[in-house]
Amino acid sequence: MLNHTIIIAEAGVNHNGDLNKAFMLVDAAVAAGVDYVKFQTFKSENLVSANAKKAEYQIENTQNSSDSQLEMLKKLELSENDHQELIKYCKHKGIQFFYSF
Repeated sequence: MLNHTIIIAEAGVNHNGDLNKAFMLVDAAVAAGVDYVKFQTFKSENLVSANAKKAEYQIENTQNSSDSQLEMLKKLELSENDHQELIKYCKHKGIQFFYSF
């Protein structure tokens, strides 16, 4: 039985597809003293079609109307190898890692 509340830092895709930024998010979670850091993983082509256009809020947030949904999401992906490196980094830093998809 747990004796404390588990605290999870939601990193999501805030790394913007950059493994070094993902490491920085882990570091921030460690500094905050949380128990877990959670990332989001996906394969863009499994989520949207190549012809899907971005929603208006996505155009505003990315300041780019020429990219498709697929192109935008591809920029947020981490590779399988990146995930393995991230898991190793979390173990080294003493924080639990998990992801949703």
